[in-house]
Amino acid sequence: MSPFTGSAARTDPWRHLRVELADGVATVTLARPEKLNALTFGAYADLRDLLAELSRERAVRALVLAGEGRGFCSGGDVDEIIGATLSMDTAQLVDFNRMTGQVVRAIRECPFPVIAALHGVAAGAGAVLALAADFRVADPTARFAFLFTRVGLSGGDMGAAYLLPRVVGLGHATRLLMLGEPVRAAEAERIGLISELTEEGDADTAAAALARRLADGPALAYAQTKALLTAELDMPLAAAVELDASTQALLMTGEDYAEFHRAFTEKRPPKWKGR
Repeated sequence: MSPFTGSAARTDPWRHLRVELADGVATVTLARPEKLNALTFGAYADLRDLLAELSRERAVRALVLAGEGRGFCSGGDVDEIIGATLSMDTAQLVDFNRMTGQVVRAIRECPFPVIAALHGVAAGAGAVLALAADFRVADPTARFAFLFTRVGLSGGDMGAAYLLPRVVGLGHATRLLMLGEPVRAAEAERIGLISELTEEGDADTAAAALARRLADGPALAYAQTKALLTAELDMPLAAAVELDASTQALLMTGEDYAEFHRAFTEKRPPKWKGR
């Protein structure tokens, strides 16, 4: 994401999300607890635009995506989205589905790690938002459900058929996307869908601790690692190795690489600048 901006001012406040910024960490909370944080058109659009804005500003070094109340996110709001889409024409439906996919692309392409803090339900679009994150930190109450076929739609929604096989393998992905059955935390950890399983009620704290660790680390190295993980999913080995070589050569000219050597020589921790 380019850091160059046009005439648009910084957005404040965000109407459909709660956004907190503190010392390089952004905490973005889906805040409709009475609806299990069901997503609306506005929430999708705000997530898309927020990630783009934070990516341009380059002040954020890690982001936590959380849900308020009893669960993470129950998916698209049945009344405000599913009901509304029944009266849309094809062009409007294409625009809507492209927008939801743009949110997933924004999570994957933003230059900072994204951590999903999970408790309770992560269903439908909520499950895909968690899937798109770089880390999924969950407590034992967390459960995933990719429900798209259960409402008569393809399980490959918002990039799920691309991302899920690469996280859990084709066999598990086929079962989860075809059947839409819930996957509880213990199984999700076993198949690799969860990065870290915490004690009950501790997912937000553990996600915040991980975000702090990442924000205090070599931000440029993390950003390039994330970019390579995404870019090389579809590359042949020769192209991937060449991209790795170019990336490492560039990072070797950076301040953080030189700072590591100074710190090692002086027997002290590095002071990472993200440059």
